[in-house]
Amino acid sequence: MNLTPARLSPRDTLRTGATGLRTRRLRAALSALGIAIGIATIVVVVGVSESNKADLLAQLDRLGTNMLTVTPGSTLTGKDARLPETAVEMTRRIGPVQTASAVGRLDASVRRTDKIPAAETGGVGVSATTGDLARTLQVTVERGTWLNTATARYPTVVVGSVAARRLGVAEPGAQLWIRDRWFTVVGVLGAAPLAPEIERSVLVGWDAAKTYLGFDGSPTTIYERSAPEAVGAVRGVLARTVNPENPEEVEVSRPSDALAARAAAAGTFTDLFLGLGAVALIVGGVGVANTMVISVLERRREIGLRRSLGATRGQIRTQFLTESLLLAGLGGTVGCLLGAATSAGYAVASELPIALPAWVFGAALAAALLIGSLAGLYPAVRAARVPPTVALATI
Repeated sequence: MNLTPARLSPRDTLRTGATGLRTRRLRAALSALGIAIGIATIVVVVGVSESNKADLLAQLDRLGTNMLTVTPGSTLTGKDARLPETAVEMTRRIGPVQTASAVGRLDASVRRTDKIPAAETGGVGVSATTGDLARTLQVTVERGTWLNTATARYPTVVVGSVAARRLGVAEPGAQLWIRDRWFTVVGVLGAAPLAPEIERSVLVGWDAAKTYLGFDGSPTTIYERSAPEAVGAVRGVLARTVNPENPEEVEVSRPSDALAARAAAAGTFTDLFLGLGAVALIVGGVGVANTMVISVLERRREIGLRRSLGATRGQIRTQFLTESLLLAGLGGTVGCLLGAATSAGYAVASELPIALPAWVFGAALAAALLIGSLAGLYPAVRAARVPPTVALATI
């Protein structure tokens, strides 16, 4: 007589595996919570990182990557070099260049009143500027106006956003004390991500700086924008164009590289926090394993009864492994929902774009199921090895 082993359909397997979860709901919920915390951590880390990266890339798109800066380097003897007074005009003569402007750093202190000691500058510098600087940097004037042909010749200034806060300048019309005379504020600038030094500066017209502050006309930084497809070519000729006699004394850089580096650095921190999320997930897996081991010990009589009624070892293993996978799947699903909600809330609160890639949910659920299968493997094998007679004899 041939005996046919009992068979379980996938539906019966799921129903049998869910029995342990339904009968021990609190323990199952606490175990699933450990998995959920680990998964939520991973989803939040990826979501926050992607939102910040998307904001940086959008900022790069708005500002453009076609701006180069020219600054003086060092001479062969190690001294600070100087850019020729004609450097800006020479830069504008390069064919693909769309706009070029410059600032010249001045050895002058700026103060809110003439009663403050000259040494207390608050980290705010004074620079001469050409008229098209705001257009080149794509910086907006939040309050007031930019220097025009008339005001650039008189003791008037435009204040960077950081400098305005440090000097207590709220509106145009305020007076600032620069090198023993009053200058009138005509405008306050917005943020300048590609030129943060401008945010901390008080800008004086090029001609006014020569007249009132002894400016020698030598620029310290030239900002240049060219056609995007010609940036490389322009970069290659800028040094020789600006200073034909000593091109080795000229340094050329692209400010947008700093924002790109910030995006890359954000990826490094993402890896670190993903590691922390993985640790939390492993801790949750240990909780699942502990729950399953206890479940096997508590249900030995059930195991013995099922074995005596014809259940095979493989079916017992499948039952407990299914239970572990259901537990991990439940925790993973809750963790994905919780992580997505937290990431979206952070993005909205921080005024960042919501950027949560779809792959993170698939990867998070796969990680949860992997942890669940590993956590439930040993308890499932242990349950399958319990002899029916011993299991039934357990009180």
